[in-house]
Amino acid sequence: MDGVALRARGWGWRHAGRRAWAVRGLDLDVPAGQRVLLLGPSGAGKSTVLAGAAGLLDPGEDARDGGGEEEGELLLDDVPARRARVEGVRAGLARTGLLLQDPVAQTVLARCGDDVAFGLENHSVPPADIWPRVDEAIGDVGFPYGREHSTARLSGGERQRLALAGVVALRPGLLLLDEPTAMLDPAGGDVVRARIAELLRRDGTALLVEHRVGPWLPLVDRVVVLEPGGGVRADGPPDEVLGRHGARLAAEGVWAPQHPPATPDREVGRVGGEVLLRARGLAVRRPGSPEPAVSGVDLDVRAGRLLAVVGPNGAGKSTLALVLSGLLPPHAGVLEAVPALAGDAGPRPHRWRPQQLAARIGTVFQEPQHQLVAATVRDELAVGPRALGLPRDEVEARVEDLLDRLRLRGVARANPFTLSGGEQRRLSVATVLATRPRVLVLDEPTFGQDSRTWEQLVALLAELLDAGTAVVAVTHDDALVDALADDVLRLVHPADRAPRSPGAWTRRRRAA
Repeated sequence: MDGVALRARGWGWRHAGRRAWAVRGLDLDVPAGQRVLLLGPSGAGKSTVLAGAAGLLDPGEDARDGGGEEEGELLLDDVPARRARVEGVRAGLARTGLLLQDPVAQTVLARCGDDVAFGLENHSVPPADIWPRVDEAIGDVGFPYGREHSTARLSGGERQRLALAGVVALRPGLLLLDEPTAMLDPAGGDVVRARIAELLRRDGTALLVEHRVGPWLPLVDRVVVLEPGGGVRADGPPDEVLGRHGARLAAEGVWAPQHPPATPDREVGRVGGEVLLRARGLAVRRPGSPEPAVSGVDLDVRAGRLLAVVGPNGAGKSTLALVLSGLLPPHAGVLEAVPALAGDAGPRPHRWRPQQLAARIGTVFQEPQHQLVAATVRDELAVGPRALGLPRDEVEARVEDLLDRLRLRGVARANPFTLSGGEQRRLSVATVLATRPRVLVLDEPTFGQDSRTWEQLVALLAELLDAGTAVVAVTHDDALVDALADDVLRLVHPADRAPRSPGAWTRRRRAA
């Protein structure tokens, strides 16, 4: 359909159970066909604006279903956004298409083709048109698999590309993209940006949220910076906004080109401490998959060193992380914890009891909400220490320390599921640190962070390394690798492996 215009007048939204407004006093006009990059620090309300524009926020809903309080108006072609969404579905036309920050939340069916077709079916697209549009969308985003491929066998980055295909298939008049390349490897990110650039030439309107703004600047007409707490800080052509406000924006957390975040003064590649985990000939397999995702892995996880696990989407990085965490058994080979880590728990981490595992190896999942269980941020931080049986005073001391160190004190009483993606990521890291394990396994730890919280998170990891904690980080973040990685394990996608070759090789940054 043709491009859709967006207009906000004094618009605000407050999530149920929260004192602070996620967005307030927003005045914004986006003409049909314009491409806008929406910036602001983590927690400034960028994702909330996208959800509101998509018509997904309803003050009439129960708090458990994402309800809240609304003020002002948010219009699509002069129609309230919620009503526009409903009318569009009835008419078989998608006024908006939203790519969520969490692609798992947009994966609903077992086969990839069916998942892309789901939105078309809900919009009453004629059956004869559905599969041609599915195939076109899969090609448009460079998705590497066909219709029959299982969604359960996708990596996080592959799910993100599949979710984008589902949005593209709708041919929306307003494309709403919430960090569309954040979970993609660099090559995959380049492909998706090129595909989106091609799609935007078809006269659709776009509202884009991205923390790493540099690669997107050639694709947008305008930059709008949200003021935390309400309103717009800056608005104009990209060069003008970033030229005049770049330094100030960088200080507030925007990844402004020419103003990179500071990195800790740490000597990477230095001699680390003792080996805590040792893998030899390790092969790992995704649940339900007949073939190993990665094989032939030899590695040592050492105290005081960071091992970065890198490689393309679908190469098996997250599956390897789950095995190193003791949450999945090895498919073949050996993963052994040395006595200094295992104590009386035995050498096989996947056989440890939950309490034994939490005290020794802490894990941050790729989707942080999968490890959130409490009703408030403060209670979430106390779950691990309480499970270890620590005294109340010690539990409270650890919680208070982490609220400050991870910049979570302002949301201490909030429900974890109402936090922004970046805040949820910091909370998931904090919950693991609360048990003070000797080994940390982190899957995309810097995903969704603004430059200020990235800087603070990297500094915290550097402190942990200096104190002797061993860290394994699955990441696509080259800046994190450059700042902290002592060793790099690079995985290869199965399609690119030579026959009978191992699925990985290790590059040592500096001799230890």
